[in-house]
Amino acid sequence: MNFDNLHQILANLYQDMIPLCGDMIGVAKGLAGLGALFYVAYRVWQALSRAEPIDVFPLLRPFAIGLCIMFFPTIVLGTINAVMSPIVKGAHTIMENQITDVQQLQQRKDQLEYDARVREGKAWMVDNEEWDKKMEDLGMWDAPEIISMWGERAWYDIKEWFRQLIRDFFELLFNAAALTIDTLRTFFLVVLAILGPIAFAFSIYDGFQATLTQWLTRYISVYLWLPVADIFSAVLSKIQELMLKTDIALLEDPTYIPDGSNGVYIVFLIIGIIGYFTIPTVAGWIIQSGGAGAYGSAVNKTAAKAGGVAGGVAGSVAGNVGGRLLGK
Repeated sequence: MNFDNLHQILANLYQDMIPLCGDMIGVAKGLAGLGALFYVAYRVWQALSRAEPIDVFPLLRPFAIGLCIMFFPTIVLGTINAVMSPIVKGAHTIMENQITDVQQLQQRKDQLEYDARVREGKAWMVDNEEWDKKMEDLGMWDAPEIISMWGERAWYDIKEWFRQLIRDFFELLFNAAALTIDTLRTFFLVVLAILGPIAFAFSIYDGFQATLTQWLTRYISVYLWLPVADIFSAVLSKIQELMLKTDIALLEDPTYIPDGSNGVYIVFLIIGIIGYFTIPTVAGWIIQSGGAGAYGSAVNKTAAKAGGVAGGVAGSVAGNVGGRLLGK
């Protein structure tokens, strides 16, 4: 499954849904016009009743908001997206560069593992060509050795199959967690974009002025989910890079024989799965948006639980990781 294509589909979905906010502009203009009438009339009547001069500047607020509503896709969404896009691209570039380094190190590690098996004299366990050559060299009288080799290779294949199965399973959950966050982000942005003109219209009415700032902070906060997720992925890739460098240093020792364990890598995948669901909270720390509703409360509770679980898992692994890094 190509998750990059799914993320691209979500990005295209957002772009395709943005024009739908035009359907709400007509309704929003009616609400804004009525609100502007009450807003201006109330303040003019208040100034006249007190025999005070009319301050014109505050009366321009509903007209400025009305202009934003009329050209909402261009003035509001276009401006915010233009400002935030470099942040998204920068965070994505950081992640891509880090992943490229990890892929190169992984290839280097795989080659060193193969070389270690060759030094051990058991290249036939990991290479089908070497297995075929070994079988050709053995004759009928070497049946006990053939059976022993077959059993050893079968057991090795079973262990590798099981390890790969566990690894693929947690990698699927890891990618699914990232896709879940991206899907929720796209859904929230689409809803905020489509109903944005309505929020702007209500912000003209007295008592609803905070609606405008709340909409802006929530939109920007949700928009930051993607760069925060990319930075989190870059951090996980950096951890994996350090682990690969440690394994490569061990494999370069001619006396070292690899055991093929992926335990630490799987643990970090589990931490990554939990960490992905703390991204909304982290984005809220960057751009504070109060009153996020039941979802915000649920995310905060999940983040607290995830922090406890991740702390416990990380603590159990810290000794192993630290020992391997200091063992160099």
